[in-house]
Amino acid sequence: MVKNTEINLSTLTRDLKKSPSDAVVIGVGKGTDGPVLLDNPLTAKSAEALADSLKSLGVTGAADQIVRLPGLPETGAGILVLAGAGSVSAGKPLTEEALRRAAGSAVRQLAGLATVVLALPTASVADVAAVAEGAALGAYSFTEFRSSQDGLKDPVKNAVIFTDLAGTDGVDAALKRAGLLGKAVNATRSLVNQPPSHLYPETFAEAARDLAKGLPVKVTVWDEKRLEKEGFGGIMGVGKGSSRQPRLVKVEYSPARATSKIALVGKGITFDTGGISIKPALGMGDMKSDMAGAAVVLNTVLALAGLGLPVKATAWLCIAENMPSGAASRPADVLTMFGGKTVEVLNTDAEGRLVMADGIVAASREFPDAIIDVATLTGAQLIALGNRTAGVMGSDSVTGALKAAADRAGELVWPMPLPEELRASLDSQVADLANIGERHGGMMTAAVFLREFVGKGKDGEQIPWAHIDIAGPSFNNGSPYGYTHKQGTGCTVRTLVAYVEDLLAAAA
Repeated sequence: MVKNTEINLSTLTRDLKKSPSDAVVIGVGKGTDGPVLLDNPLTAKSAEALADSLKSLGVTGAADQIVRLPGLPETGAGILVLAGAGSVSAGKPLTEEALRRAAGSAVRQLAGLATVVLALPTASVADVAAVAEGAALGAYSFTEFRSSQDGLKDPVKNAVIFTDLAGTDGVDAALKRAGLLGKAVNATRSLVNQPPSHLYPETFAEAARDLAKGLPVKVTVWDEKRLEKEGFGGIMGVGKGSSRQPRLVKVEYSPARATSKIALVGKGITFDTGGISIKPALGMGDMKSDMAGAAVVLNTVLALAGLGLPVKATAWLCIAENMPSGAASRPADVLTMFGGKTVEVLNTDAEGRLVMADGIVAASREFPDAIIDVATLTGAQLIALGNRTAGVMGSDSVTGALKAAADRAGELVWPMPLPEELRASLDSQVADLANIGERHGGMMTAAVFLREFVGKGKDGEQIPWAHIDIAGPSFNNGSPYGYTHKQGTGCTVRTLVAYVEDLLAAAA
């Protein structure tokens, strides 16, 4: 169902002519006194002449700017591309994220070419990894519903990284990791971009099985009959209004040498009308992206399996379609969640927390070392943090590690508090709690609701837990930038993989 986009990644050192290509990309920074040509493989004479011409060519070095020039004989390519890397300071190298974005922007904008050489500054294996990752993320397209491919450009198929570090220890592993991350993020993007006519609970479960093929993972699917029988009242309560009944999908990666155990819970509302509390028509089409959290946790576990990391990781995909009908939940209904807690539904458009609650309880019963849930949960997240920054809330031990992992991965995540006074606003007159509370700070109120369903570990203490609200950054309605395309972004897959890597490194 999901047609994945992958790029071939390799490295090259010394003579560019040994690897003929369609284009060679070199970097230009935005200095305080104008554009600055970054380290590159051109001859000194060519580099000097080019540096003297940057301003007259209209080159600024701004991020996302690319300028195409005729190729030089020494490069073995028909096109020389000057790629903006953003602001630079004298004597300071580019950050890994600047390299990632410059490479991703160039590869994204050079769609239609088969092979591109990326000759950006790479002083370390981490720099090579960043360039490779940017290339893998930039080489994406979603065209499977076009009746004709006329006028459409295929993504770059081969990215060759020019670096003195080619062939050294760690570079091959870095390329493999970059390729797997690119595959995971792009699969997440493609799931989010699927139209709701084609992606609904049953087909989402099928897509999970298809994506898991060939990997050492086990996929288990609960259909509506099993969900009803076992008491998953949140998922059933949200999904029963649709003719396309809900699913719960469990994806388990359990290597024999696992040293840690984590659970990932994802919101999978394949389309959200708001239910009886129906949304305004304007912008409702974007609600095909309300399953992004489930796509993220699915592909995170598949990436961990592909990398062969020694961690037991389980993804719980809580999938439903929120539709109004005679069978739909009503405001004032009471649902009995998995595990027995009751919730008064005051607003059927606060449905994500209902399906997630069931998944968090199920995850808790396996006593993981940590639970992380990912969801496009609240419009309040966009008001608080904007379109590109995810909010993270929960146990300090988990939120701090997630922030550090996000910084390393180049993703924007910001920790938010969980004020205790918000819990009282969730009190219900007829049930254990209500599904909405204090409107101001609604992102945090939603997290306080989810915290009520986090179970205790074998030590009797609440399992370490974090909630990531990706309502804004999961879907890009603006122009493409860096390695980020329009619509589905695949955000937080890289953060979660980096979190696991950091967890394992700390335990080693």
